[in-house]
Amino acid sequence: MSLKGLTRRLGPGVITGAADDDPSGIATYSQAGAQTGFGLLWTVVLTWPMMVAVQSISARIGRVTGRGLAANMLDVFPRPVVGALVALLFVANTINIGADLSAMGAAVKLAAGGNQHLYTALFAVACLIGTVFIPYHRYVDVLKWLTFSLFAYVGIVFTVRIDWHQVAVGALLPRFALSGDSLTLVVAVFGTTISPYLFFWQSSQEVEEEEADPQEAPLLEEPQHAPAQLQRIAWETWAGMGMSNLVAFFIMLTTAATLHASGQTDIQSTEQAAQALKPIAGDFAFILFSIGIIGTGLLAVPVLAGSVGYAAGELFAWPTGLEHPPRKARGFYSVIAAAILLGIAVDLSTLDPIKALVWSAVVNGVIVVPVLVAMMVVASSSRQMGQFAATRTQRVFGWLTTAMMAVAAVAMFVMM
Repeated sequence: MSLKGLTRRLGPGVITGAADDDPSGIATYSQAGAQTGFGLLWTVVLTWPMMVAVQSISARIGRVTGRGLAANMLDVFPRPVVGALVALLFVANTINIGADLSAMGAAVKLAAGGNQHLYTALFAVACLIGTVFIPYHRYVDVLKWLTFSLFAYVGIVFTVRIDWHQVAVGALLPRFALSGDSLTLVVAVFGTTISPYLFFWQSSQEVEEEEADPQEAPLLEEPQHAPAQLQRIAWETWAGMGMSNLVAFFIMLTTAATLHASGQTDIQSTEQAAQALKPIAGDFAFILFSIGIIGTGLLAVPVLAGSVGYAAGELFAWPTGLEHPPRKARGFYSVIAAAILLGIAVDLSTLDPIKALVWSAVVNGVIVVPVLVAMMVVASSSRQMGQFAATRTQRVFGWLTTAMMAVAAVAMFVMM
């Protein structure tokens, strides 16, 4: 198969997995590696099957019903409950977008100098224009290519001496201190890996893909297509989440083998995070770091804004979809614009971009719990999903993920 043919086959699962390693993820995994060395590698190993379960469930909901996650939740829960979940999603995504944009501006300043706030504003405008005015079927091709910027972090294994025994211990033996700071970092890693916006995005993208193909229809209407479509969702989600967690593993491994090993255990700035790539890139470490932050930010910001646009559009029964021109989906695009533009306020705060990124991950780690509960109820409902309700394996791992995230969040608040 040609490279062009391969990229055409990379659908919502792969895009979602790549968007998960956004600047917030890079900062959180870097902080975890710097603070704990190899001690939290187990978190990204544990979350891989959990991610596969919940993301395949969200994709399944969209493909089976032909509607996004919020629209399906409205059939099962009272409108005020769904409205509260969408409001939480908007707040979390706006903070995340702002932190991502701020980090992108800081990354350009790091490499080229100049005014960080100006760069941040330009990135916000560029993301807004790209999301609103470029049809999805064209824009998604750009997103697919941007996923390759993530693999810069894998190069660490070829340049640094690593104690692989300690890596294996860190990856396979869960351990962490029972303190507020340690549990906050665990929640941040969980939250940046299993984020609520990814559920809404992947579910809605399955709907976009189905509506773009005149030969396809929701599986409830054409169940004969179910074997092929559910198999596609399965391998695509395993691949996308596997890529996401592999990159996360190596980001954490990179900072553990460089920053933590040299005694730098708290990343306070983008400059310190960039130091982790110096063994790979030498004096070009800052430039490589900037490329990674900017590339993943350009990938993630439209996903973050788009997911809340889909959720709000479904809540208020507006026309939704990135294939619609702005004049036909004003409410949908207005929410996207609001999320991106309000995110600029994070850049204007006194919070360092790295800390803003980590705390946006903590916020996601908390609000994901009620969203997971609602999604699992929808996916398990035969009334909603017909014969295509979530499988027993998906339900087991889905509810285990919900319990894991809830316990981590509660423990964090107790210890704080």
